[in-house]
Amino acid sequence: MSASFAIPDTQKAWLSVRRGYPPSKSLELRNDWPVKKTLKAGEVIVKIHAAALNPVGWKNMRLYPDFIAKRPYVAEHDFSGVVVSANGSAGFKEGDEIYGWIQSAIALPTKQGALAEYLVVPAANIVKRPANISGIEAAGVSLTAMTALQALNFAKLEEGQTLFVNGGSTAVGAWAIQLAKVRGAKVVATCSKKNEEYVKKLGADEVIDYTSVGPLHTYLTQSPPSTKYNVIFEAVGQFDPSLFTYSRAYLQPNGTFVSVGPMPHEFNLSAIPGAFKWISALYLPAFLTGVRPKGKLVLVENKVEDMELLRKYLEEGKIKPTVDSVYQFHDALSAYEKLLSSRARGKVIVNVSLPPGTGSASE
Repeated sequence: MSASFAIPDTQKAWLSVRRGYPPSKSLELRNDWPVKKTLKAGEVIVKIHAAALNPVGWKNMRLYPDFIAKRPYVAEHDFSGVVVSANGSAGFKEGDEIYGWIQSAIALPTKQGALAEYLVVPAANIVKRPANISGIEAAGVSLTAMTALQALNFAKLEEGQTLFVNGGSTAVGAWAIQLAKVRGAKVVATCSKKNEEYVKKLGADEVIDYTSVGPLHTYLTQSPPSTKYNVIFEAVGQFDPSLFTYSRAYLQPNGTFVSVGPMPHEFNLSAIPGAFKWISALYLPAFLTGVRPKGKLVLVENKVEDMELLRKYLEEGKIKPTVDSVYQFHDALSAYEKLLSSRARGKVIVNVSLPPGTGSASE
């Protein structure tokens, strides 16, 4: 191994040490967290350059009790970096600039995450970073872009069809807009008035200011589009299933409704009725619920072919990452404050090991 890639025994890492919300009540910065060095076949060690924050990160801190989360564990999932040990993994060698993600199924048992200096992941979880995007930009691609891609794949969105995105300014919604335009689809998206220009720049053909129309399902029922939508993608995580249950008024009879999954404001007994409404609408027979559209909650999976397709689109300039802001590693709690403010346009990135000042918000 090259001396320039000497791997230390310990590292700095942000650990979830207790169940808590906001993240400042869960996270602690440690300077002595052990670096995992033992590699199984097909794994690599990555020196992390930057990490992206995702809602699933703080939701895990808020939701999972200790006996499930097995705390302490390193937070977050998306990263960019450089391979420092490949151990014969096909397609990668030391020095390769990469980006990727670590899903909860791997992260929790191994206590690993992206908010650390080093990470061991399967080679199937990373791809080589295109030269036309920076390490800061690449850090925020994998989880949200694959979620959007897999949602559109499930819905079989095609050229000439119309996609409705609820939450066009969310990270997943932003990728969905861009990917739909690559397919030649028309896109209608919701966002607040202040984000209208941002969402149109992503490629949305029409924008609905959700703050001015009242309940969205009521607005669309009373003012349905001249041609009903082929696909509705709920990218916000609304706990109220009304957009789905009323969708016969604005979704094609053979259309598809896809959601990133309902997310209540609090995880307690009061959330059970809302969860049951979603389950009933999606899975009970239509003659019992009155709901007929095809619906699915999309749970992102690691798929090499999806990672490679997204990398190809990035390299070709067909899709572009958007970065709202960049925070230094020691200031990760401030990054979470920005994420939770709901004012971020694009990804909130934590600079783990790149020179200070590297990267900036997207223009």
